Amino acid sequence: MVETWFVILTIFFFRVVCVLYSRQSLSSLDPTQQQQLLVAGSSVAVLLTCYYWVYQGTKTKRIPIGDGWWGAGEKPQSEDEKVFPFQVQTSDEEIQDLYDRIDRTRYTEPLEDTGFQYGFNSTYLKKVVSHWRHQFNWKKQIAILNKYPQFKTNIEGLDVHFIHVRPPHREGQRVLPLMLVHGWPGSVYEFYRILPLLTNSLDSLAFEVICPSIPGYGFSEAPHKQGFDTLAAARVFHKLMERLGFSDYYLQGGDWGAIITTNMAQMKPECVKGLHLNMLTNNMRGFGVLFSILIGRYLPWLVGFTREDVRRLFGSVGFMEKNIYEIIRETGYLHIQGTKPDSAGCGVNDSPVGLAAYILEKFSTWTDFNNRDLEDGGLERKFTLDDLLTNIMIYWTTGSIVSSMRFYKENLKTNIDNRLDNHTGVYVPTGLAAFPNEVRHVPQSWARDRFRNIYSYSYMPRGGHFAAFEEPQLLADDLLQFVKKVEKL
Repeated sequence: MVETWFVILTIFFFRVVCVLYSRQSLSSLDPTQQQQLLVAGSSVAVLLTCYYWVYQGTKTKRIPIGDGWWGAGEKPQSEDEKVFPFQVQTSDEEIQDLYDRIDRTRYTEPLEDTGFQYGFNSTYLKKVVSHWRHQFNWKKQIAILNKYPQFKTNIEGLDVHFIHVRPPHREGQRVLPLMLVHGWPGSVYEFYRILPLLTNSLDSLAFEVICPSIPGYGFSEAPHKQGFDTLAAARVFHKLMERLGFSDYYLQGGDWGAIITTNMAQMKPECVKGLHLNMLTNNMRGFGVLFSILIGRYLPWLVGFTREDVRRLFGSVGFMEKNIYEIIRETGYLHIQGTKPDSAGCGVNDSPVGLAAYILEKFSTWTDFNNRDLEDGGLERKFTLDDLLTNIMIYWTTGSIVSSMRFYKENLKTNIDNRLDNHTGVYVPTGLAAFPNEVRHVPQSWARDRFRNIYSYSYMPRGGHFAAFEEPQLLADDLLQFVKKVEKL
């Protein structure tokens, strides 16, 4: 309504000035005065128009919430909203079946001197599998998984799994609700190293943390119907927080989690106190981006780049090599999963060793592209084999690798540029943590095009795609500083 009045007043004022001038109603004024009045009137009209567009640009826009039903069969008249405890379990039969399949593995010898350039090096794979078969203790890891309270609740026909950790009571400490959302090929286990830093802090702030498993991942039920994308996941997670009694909360995510939490901020901004991301996305189209790519390396200040932006964007190989050709080389999985996930999924869902090779190669390369030159993929530089295999076991024992791969097709089967969330800004307070080995770097000047209320932008000193898993202390510190800024202001 307000913007309508802006338009009406602007048109009316400009029209009055033009009519008065054309009818020579201002004959008492000399030509110079008449011209000055016309210029003044036109200026006011222009200012009103500019004010209207500024007002439009700062309005908190949102995407529709919608609704859905992803369970089997027809939607019932009422939904069961109970929240019930959950624990990870196993059996000797499940473990023996794993061992039998491992023992029947058929390996292919790697090419000489290839490292991880062709994918997971099978020489090192044999070492990983030997550890899995003879040293890894799944029952022990289950005890670790169950050390945090876990629950399930049915939302839109799906049993959604989540971890819910409350901090111990400390006098004078503020406790704020926070949702952490994982991505692919990860799981809620990625957060086990950061959870104690967020919930058991001696700082003035601590977090009550909720970590849901994306439906189709790990212990959350997989959708039974087509179309479950990040927008559906965002709506489901808002419903989860509402069911747990939270009316406003903070969000943090990377990979798919970054997109889901961004959608949550676009969908119900009044519920999101702040959004913190460790994977940044932006639209690479438009004159501004093209112009900054062309001259940013030589005149960075002119396009809002810092020296660190230049280093991360161009490196020593140039923009095309670093941001186009490298991405093409590393996104074959995306094209497969975005088109025919069930075909490739058959193999990795049936072979535990195939599953491990497929997933662990990502934990190697996405941690640091330079790991491709190493025979062991640098996997044990940031992770232990027990931690990596625990994540694999979550996929294996739940049989969720295919449904997790389908998430790509559901999000990519239509033109992603036409999705409403890609044309809607994010107006909640936003904190961005740019890790140097992330798959792609997004400067703050590019991020502003989508994130309109950036409170903090941090160049992290080290780390890659799996920030919470690789560098939990760095991520926790940056998240805490961001939340303090929001709460202070």
